Amino acid sequence: MGTDNGGSLLAQPLRPPSPGRIAACVGLFVLGAVVGVAGALVQGGWFPGGLLLALVGAAGLFSGGARALGSRSGAVAPAAGWMIAVILLTVTRPEGDFLFGAGVGSYLFLLGGMALAVICATLGSGRQPGAPDVRLGK
Repeated sequence: MGTDNGGSLLAQPLRPPSPGRIAACVGLFVLGAVVGVAGALVQGGWFPGGLLLALVGAAGLFSGGARALGSRSGAVAPAAGWMIAVILLTVTRPEGDFLFGAGVGSYLFLLGGMALAVICATLGSGRQPGAPDVRLGK
């Protein structure tokens, strides 16, 4: 298994991200935090339906971000924002208040959201040729 240095896609050096891509990733990060906070409120309010709604919203954001940017970074940026927001909401305050209860729904939201983030980041679209008549496998 050698590497092809004859101008293939793998032999090209990586370029730094453009300012537009950086802005898109920052926007997706913030949107992920907003979806995490909204999902935390909805999943506890309407238990079975709210949990499904929160997880579907998170999955839509993660996979939509991957599709919009055309790379895995589009799924990782909102997933990172979602995870940071949700983890910050689980921390108890000195007054003893916290947003998540110790019920099954909150654990399903935390673990389900993390699993969806990993799935969407793993299945994010990789680098593929853009032309419609390109034959892969040759």
